[in-house]
Amino acid sequence: MANSTTSDPILLGDRGVLRVGGPQCEAFLQDLLSNDATNLAADEGAYAALLTPQGKILFDMIIIMTTAENGARAFLLDCAREQADDLAKRLGFYKLRAKVTIEDRSDHLAALASFGGKPQVEGIVVRDPRSAALGYRAYLPRDKAGPVETDTSAYEARRIQVGVPKGGVDFLYGDAFPHEANFDLINGVDFKKGCYIGQEVVSRMQHRGTVRKRIVKVAFSGEAPAVGTEIKAGETLIGTMGSSAGGHGLAMVRLDRLEDAKAVGITPIAAGARLDIEAEMDRAPDD
Repeated sequence: MANSTTSDPILLGDRGVLRVGGPQCEAFLQDLLSNDATNLAADEGAYAALLTPQGKILFDMIIIMTTAENGARAFLLDCAREQADDLAKRLGFYKLRAKVTIEDRSDHLAALASFGGKPQVEGIVVRDPRSAALGYRAYLPRDKAGPVETDTSAYEARRIQVGVPKGGVDFLYGDAFPHEANFDLINGVDFKKGCYIGQEVVSRMQHRGTVRKRIVKVAFSGEAPAVGTEIKAGETLIGTMGSSAGGHGLAMVRLDRLEDAKAVGITPIAAGARLDIEAEMDRAPDD
């Protein structure tokens, strides 16, 4: 799309959308996900994860509660498109006899982002629950999306700038705990809700403060280190690079090793690039 601006909706081609409906859909998701599915208003979104019993992230998603004309509730799950089929199968595994329907709507519904203002589209529009700086998400039939921006570089740069990680790039599915991926900082966990899969591990990390590594912001000059590049302080491995844009990036870093390097004045390096690392990440507002 030529001559686009930051207010143009951006098609997020790497996102898929599942629809979870049925009379018991709310209770079903509430028992599974890291965030509260029961207090969402119509067309409101929340960020959440489906975890392993050991508390590691299998899938992350934005969940949106919708209502039909008859008042029936349903949820859209905005997830990584390459994971949509696996997520649908995993939810089906937990379904048992629950009165729930699970549909992969990825081929029908488009996910858009707009951080220049609320997009004027004929669909469901919600604020991005992870950060106000990421603006809005919109969901509408693909055949009604019209001409939209398909270059996601501006969106990715904004995401990196505000410190919101991307699953499969900045953290590995099945390998990272929610605290390591900053879910506690970007509204991805409700610590007051009842039990869900992996809840005991997440609560223990929250109350004991036992997070040894986190995704942090980095700044550098020159060419961006590739995703997965080792970050070293002298001979000590302290982390790995994630996504980058415009001299800024995200990295998964061992906090204790980073502090040790700072204490002796060693600058971390990744693929020859000297890194300025922000150990403290901003917490997203709760509204």
